[in-house]
Amino acid sequence: MEDQDLEMNRPEERSDIAQSPAAMHSVTALSGMYKDWFLDYASYVILERAVPHLYDGLKPVQRRILHSMKRMDDGRFNKVANIIGHTMQFHPHGDASIGDALVQLGQKDLLVDTQGNWGNILTGDGAAAPRYIEARLSKFALEVVFNPKTTEWKLSYDGRNKEPVTLPVKFPLLLATGAEGIAVGLASKILPHNFNEIIDASILYLQGKEFVLWPDFPTGGLVDVSKYNDGQRGGVVKVRAKIDKIDKRTLVITEIPFGKTTSSLIDSIIKANDKGKIKIRKIDDNTSSNVEIVIYLMPGVSPDKTIDALYAVTDCECSISPNTCVVTGNKPSFMGVSDILKISTDNTVELLKTELEIRLSELMEEWHMSSLEKIFIEERIYRDIEECETWEAVIKTIEDGLKPFRKRLMRDITRDDIIMLTEIKIKRISKYDAKRADEHIKSLDAAMEEVRNHLKNLIPYAINYFRQIKKKYGKGRERKTEIRSFDTINVTKVVANNARLYINYKEGFIGTGLKKDEFVCECSDIDDILVIRKDGSYLITKVADKVFVGNDLIYAQVFLKNDERTIYNIVYQDGRNGPYYVKRCAISGLTRDKEYNLTKGTPGSRILYLSANPNGEAEVIKVHHKPKARIKKLILEFDFSQLAIKGKTTMGNILTRNAVNKITLKEKGLSTLGG
Repeated sequence: MEDQDLEMNRPEERSDIAQSPAAMHSVTALSGMYKDWFLDYASYVILERAVPHLYDGLKPVQRRILHSMKRMDDGRFNKVANIIGHTMQFHPHGDASIGDALVQLGQKDLLVDTQGNWGNILTGDGAAAPRYIEARLSKFALEVVFNPKTTEWKLSYDGRNKEPVTLPVKFPLLLATGAEGIAVGLASKILPHNFNEIIDASILYLQGKEFVLWPDFPTGGLVDVSKYNDGQRGGVVKVRAKIDKIDKRTLVITEIPFGKTTSSLIDSIIKANDKGKIKIRKIDDNTSSNVEIVIYLMPGVSPDKTIDALYAVTDCECSISPNTCVVTGNKPSFMGVSDILKISTDNTVELLKTELEIRLSELMEEWHMSSLEKIFIEERIYRDIEECETWEAVIKTIEDGLKPFRKRLMRDITRDDIIMLTEIKIKRISKYDAKRADEHIKSLDAAMEEVRNHLKNLIPYAINYFRQIKKKYGKGRERKTEIRSFDTINVTKVVANNARLYINYKEGFIGTGLKKDEFVCECSDIDDILVIRKDGSYLITKVADKVFVGNDLIYAQVFLKNDERTIYNIVYQDGRNGPYYVKRCAISGLTRDKEYNLTKGTPGSRILYLSANPNGEAEVIKVHHKPKARIKKLILEFDFSQLAIKGKTTMGNILTRNAVNKITLKEKGLSTLGG
């Protein structure tokens, strides 16, 4: 049958259909399909998968997990496999995504109590299989996250159940747990913040005072928040491992950067060591509940310099770019951490107000029914219905009996109220205690007065609510990440020299692979090299195995970027027959592999004398003139300390106009720079 279908659909046998006008009109342009379908897909991923909601700080899968756990909650632990199966009633995307999301919730140690092997965020070890581990809602989650009376509901994907649109979370949960998700066309990365600091900031906001929030990571470490930018796009935080010195040959890492594990950190250290950027002898990982990575150094290696190198060339320091994208108003929105806290705090106040109003209406209803029951029994209205023959007569008799007492009630008497009175059992009427009923009504009066007082003083009530949350659950949640200001580490100054630089002056080659040629110096594979030629031209190039840098080389050395202390003393002739100039300058701020010149650039120019002085030393030289008539002084002495240090493009001062045979060093000089 399939073969027949293939035969019927051959292009050559269906050419008449392809050419018909009807068929042409039924064709849908690919661009239109792409536009509609892509936007639908992008909207779905953003709103239903990857980005958390502003009000409860949860992604849909997290919200459905918590809702399922609340339905299952009986105070005992449930198997994670059971929770996953229950959640699949609401989340139509398979058990793997639900299990991964639940493990992440459990590892954040706020909403879910865990039992069993839930993995380790420090080492990167995964959790055990769902059938082996258990979970239940934490006391914090039960108090803060749920309230069916204030929850807005919607049908689940198959219409068989109801699930919350958002959970009525009375806390800035999103800032406490953080969130990360990659959607279509945008991503969200909200860093976690300290539990107690969030509460303090909410209280300050309700008091009308200024507040500030910085990230706090469960892995500890150090953080530089100078460019945090309130967590918005364009901001960046730098995080570092905490490294201590045990002795001159041993370092220990006790806290790691957020987003890294001990395994990835050790791999980056070993990789840097293999490349020769650091020199370590051995590394041990003793991590269990706390991080402990012990690094043993090679003899003679500076521990302080190694610490800087670890920050510079390994994952001991890394940058994190936050991007606070949330769903609000059924669309993605970008806002700062401060705005999220303000909106979440305002939402908490509104939820507290709604709960108080619901509580007041419930108390009023209970007071109404208690008072109605009191009148019905004490005034013996129940006796009047003994002779009634129909249901309507019973209702009418009770209604008439209650009319004289309506002013004692808070609202009108309804038919439902009367029906509830008819359901009171004779045993209860016979044992009715008027004194106890009066005390109950008085307690309801006091409770209503208290609720009304809370509603009148809603902001102080909300502040006290936050303080109680901190008092109950804030212990043990102190800041783990230390806020520091990091200095920028110059990589070239801390990376170990792992190569040797050689030069072939005759052929114009330089590199680490020319081991048969002249040795220049030790270097690292990330260094730059400065080479100067006899004609005054020079350039900066990266260290390589072998690279051609030009003929007539007179100087080659590792180039230190922005080095203003190394001063070059130069004597050059301008052109073939021009005067001889002398100059002093530093060479810095250059573009790699771009040609520059220390002379005026006149064809035939040449350098006769060049010295590089690491601390601006100024020597004395002897200039030997060529013998010539009317030259009284064949040898001229010049002290470079008499010459000011100027820019590398300056022409310099005229040293002599007479032909020079050679220039020699008379004596070395002292530094002309300050300390």
